[in-house]
Amino acid sequence: MAHNDPAPRGGHGTPDSHTAGGAHAAAHDAHAHPTWKQYKWVALILTLITVVEVWIYYIPAFVATKLFVPSLLIMSAVKFAIVVMFYMHLKYDARLFRALFTGPLIIAVVTLISLMFLFGHIAIRLAS
Repeated sequence: MAHNDPAPRGGHGTPDSHTAGGAHAAAHDAHAHPTWKQYKWVALILTLITVVEVWIYYIPAFVATKLFVPSLLIMSAVKFAIVVMFYMHLKYDARLFRALFTGPLIIAVVTLISLMFLFGHIAIRLAS
């Protein structure tokens, strides 16, 4: 005989036993994900930043300045942040997930910058 009851009895299918799952579904639906229009704007902004990066690479006078590498690094960091926020949906995730992503990222960036300042004089000596 087929069992036609959609929810099993015995405490497993009671509404109180699924409140956590129901709350999760309601919380997931409450997140406002980007619309198609927002994705198009994000793609346009990323394309424009990439065009500027390639464009400044072909300006010999700018490549020779000390601003060349920092400007490329800043533009790359901005593109990274945009991709993480919108395409990886980090902007719409819980604070815990944002903290678990950005915390170690900040530690890594600070460590790399500190090492560059600490050992930068060695790179200058090797170059000359």
